[in-house]
Amino acid sequence: MTAADTESESKTAFQVIIRPCGGKCNLACSYCYYQSGEQVQQKGTSSMTTDLLDTFTRQYIEAQQVPEVTFNWQGVEPLLMGPEFFQQVVNLQQKYRRPETTIYNIVQTNGLLLDNDWCRFFKANGFLIVIGIDGPGDCHDAVRVDNNGQPTLERVLASVELLHKYGVEFNTLTRVHAENADYPLEIYRFLRDQVKARFMQFSPVVIQEGAKITGFSVTAQQYGDFLKRVFNEWVRRDIETVSVDTITAALLAWGGQQPDLCTFQETCGKDLVLEQNGDVYNCDHFVEPGHYLGNINEKDLAELASSEQQLQFGLTKRDSLPARCCQCHVRFVCNGGCPKNRMLRTPDGEPGLNYLCEGYLDFFNYIGPAVKFIIDELEADRSPANVMHYIAQQDAMLQMMFAQTEPDSPCPCGSGLMYKDCHGRQEV
Repeated sequence: MTAADTESESKTAFQVIIRPCGGKCNLACSYCYYQSGEQVQQKGTSSMTTDLLDTFTRQYIEAQQVPEVTFNWQGVEPLLMGPEFFQQVVNLQQKYRRPETTIYNIVQTNGLLLDNDWCRFFKANGFLIVIGIDGPGDCHDAVRVDNNGQPTLERVLASVELLHKYGVEFNTLTRVHAENADYPLEIYRFLRDQVKARFMQFSPVVIQEGAKITGFSVTAQQYGDFLKRVFNEWVRRDIETVSVDTITAALLAWGGQQPDLCTFQETCGKDLVLEQNGDVYNCDHFVEPGHYLGNINEKDLAELASSEQQLQFGLTKRDSLPARCCQCHVRFVCNGGCPKNRMLRTPDGEPGLNYLCEGYLDFFNYIGPAVKFIIDELEADRSPANVMHYIAQQDAMLQMMFAQTEPDSPCPCGSGLMYKDCHGRQEV
């Protein structure tokens, strides 16, 4: 892909994460990177004005040369803007929408402000809600507390019930951090059985302060193990009913397509961020002075999105990969991961190795055979759910081999781990 190719694509479609109230939030999450000081302090108004909303809506829709345009509302907590603001959002989208254009809205929320009126509005206007929930009990409540230090899980679950009651489509967003990383099955089953989520996102918490990684961050090994154990449960019983973001990305990559998660795409640059005062940055993980593109009151959004600075930001993800990554056999799905986490050096001293590399490598190696089976079934026009029968056969054979394996011997599953550290544990 050349810079010209990337420029052509960026003029066709890009997305913007919109933060209409900046860093304002009614939670005080322990791992929040807004509170850690990573984000720049925004100038001007603390909330987006109607005039700026009008300007952005017009520029964003005009810039898109595709039939579907998605508005992604984040915050920290965008519902603090109130229902009147979001009614203005819908009105302005209809004002500037071309007849052939379909508008979608996604709202990422912690759920504390959801009520009957919000849910009626979201259902009537076809909003997709992404609700933050880090699992059962202390997996959530140990870190996701309100501004008074009180736990929030019970209130979030009440909001989930409202979403179900009104038939509002929703996904769950689970941050994987030091407090919950060791409970993947408990979290997955809780989301599946109690929350009744059918689309799950598992996002690793990696926060760097100076030269150190904070104690709330998940380790690479923890994250890889977390994903493996979720996959084991999913592939044995939920392939037809539950979608997990990292698994979907892997399926797309093994099927020869671009992963749908920006984390695993070859280049960056298609997801900008708009702050409440009109400032635009390369990405919501890089709201820093060096990644400032401009303000939409002074320069058109389409011009910022296709600027040389934004193009180079996107290409740098691919072009700065260490040689170790370029030679890696799972590069086609990982692509070096998110640039914000490329903070390590390779064994030969080259910078740019992703902090989560060890976990990604372990996970993608582990799921490879099953994912290839699923892809083969799809290409043969057979049900991908056949993998469950395939896995059951493999499990039966492995159980016979496990019975004859010593704890300090290599695990028969081929993971490369000792049996005691792999299938020799109570449950992997």
